[in-house]
Amino acid sequence: MAGPGANGGRPNAGNSTRKAILFALRRDGPLSPDELVTRLGISRTAVLQQLRGLESGGLVERRAIRHGVGRPRHLYEVTPNAQTAFPSSYDRLSQGLLQAIESVGGRAMLNEVFRTRRALLARAAGDRLAAEGLTDAPLADRVALLACIQDELGYLASAEVMTDPDGTPTGAVRLREYNCAIHAIATAHPDACRCEIGWFRDVLGARVVRETHIAAGSRSCTYRIEELPAERRGVRALPVLPTRQTPIT
Repeated sequence: MAGPGANGGRPNAGNSTRKAILFALRRDGPLSPDELVTRLGISRTAVLQQLRGLESGGLVERRAIRHGVGRPRHLYEVTPNAQTAFPSSYDRLSQGLLQAIESVGGRAMLNEVFRTRRALLARAAGDRLAAEGLTDAPLADRVALLACIQDELGYLASAEVMTDPDGTPTGAVRLREYNCAIHAIATAHPDACRCEIGWFRDVLGARVVRETHIAAGSRSCTYRIEELPAERRGVRALPVLPTRQTPIT
């Protein structure tokens, strides 16, 4: 198997010019446009065009270096924002951390981690509802904001009011997620999915029933959400974050 340097450290031929420039700047930068032309073997026009786009997007920055009389030399370097354009292994890190937690503290500690995550997610969503004045809004509006929150987290989420065949609203709302942003973890740890349903219930104060599940082979995760009966609604109280008592030594 060829090592990392088999192609001079460059991305493979299928990568875009944009990614090739970012890769070169990360590895060898700061570089001038002419140095990028030499390293990548592409036209100066293409390099300058991509650099302008990357600079306007905040992924690279330009510095002027003066060397005697005449026009300054411009060098380009990646910014911290460019990190998202490079490979990452967050799924492996997350799975490794969960395995380490279970190894250290057993299933009880792992369950506590998921309970804490449930509380944190519910708290953040509850704060968002309050900030947008939707804490006591109709269920459809609250679920619409929940879908927006999930969409921002990469779940490709949407919400729709459910209706009877004649178009009459049923009073239920369907939340649909076309992507599982934590698929590897959800597959290995079903508690992650139970945590999701749990914090939906916590923040909405509603009945949440999962209808389809990506981890079970469906094309999406869908949830039927309904208001609780009047006698069970009460005041929605978000869960308290678990605390651990540290013994004094």
